[in-house]
Amino acid sequence: MDFLMDYIRLNAAVDIQPACLGLYCGKTLLFKNSSTEVYGECGVCPRGQRTNAQKHCQPCTESPELYDWLYLGFMAMLPLVLHWFFIEWHSGKKSSSALFQHITALLECSVAAVITLLVSEPVGVLQIRSCRVLMLSDWYTMLYNPSPDYVTTVHCTHEAVYPLYTIVFIYYAFCLVLMMLLRPLLVKKIACGLGKSDRFKSIYAALYFFPIVTVLQAVGGGLLYYAFPYIILVLSLVTLAVYMSASEIENCYDLLVRKKRLVVLFSHWLLHAYGIISISRVDKLEQDLPLLALVPTPALFYLFTARFTEPSRILSEGANGH
Repeated sequence: MDFLMDYIRLNAAVDIQPACLGLYCGKTLLFKNSSTEVYGECGVCPRGQRTNAQKHCQPCTESPELYDWLYLGFMAMLPLVLHWFFIEWHSGKKSSSALFQHITALLECSVAAVITLLVSEPVGVLQIRSCRVLMLSDWYTMLYNPSPDYVTTVHCTHEAVYPLYTIVFIYYAFCLVLMMLLRPLLVKKIACGLGKSDRFKSIYAALYFFPIVTVLQAVGGGLLYYAFPYIILVLSLVTLAVYMSASEIENCYDLLVRKKRLVVLFSHWLLHAYGIISISRVDKLEQDLPLLALVPTPALFYLFTARFTEPSRILSEGANGH
């Protein structure tokens, strides 16, 4: 105890520790009382902490911003949209099991999201504590380990964007576990209209795309964080145009004749709105909300111009090899 007090007095009198190098290296708090704070040597910050301007490791105590929640929502939607796509692709037009599989996929992802929030800090509540994202390099701290003498590397890799990076992996893990527990039993019971080899193809597809989206988050998480609003807008516009042309929708009657087409249209409108809100971040509510009036514009533009392009004629010529 006497040695610790002598160390505190000496450290308070003069800073004997060398400067903390590196963009993400910090000093961990060892002792604190009403008048003195003692920090350890420069190194990696513990999980749930990041460095401040004074190179001290500080706990992540902030709540995620709206944009952070929108990013997490985008990463949560990825496996769900892929589930729905492959379920629809492999279920067949006459299969009555597609709807139940869609609902099951939604249930799996929803339960996985709730469990992920419950097991994250603070445990047991549907909220998380986070560190604010300041720049792109915050996602790639492993690239900024300093080498003071150009020989020895000081490893300071940690999750500076806690928990936006790792929470996605936890969510994907729960999605995969729930899918393996629920989906095979459901498909075996209700997918009677499909052959034995076709029943589980949507599950096999998930076993392929889950590793892909995991690697995508691991390598490109930071890039996705800044680019996902534009990705949503571009992909939703392209997929809506492809769907409407493939379904030979050329007027409002063609759109209203089937409920499934309306569901697809409204789903794309939700994605348009999601992308617009993510880009604007609703910083100024009275200025940004009118932008949502642009949501129906792509579909209306397609319907007004379809008579000039005639998608049905293009599709028929393509089928005939012309």
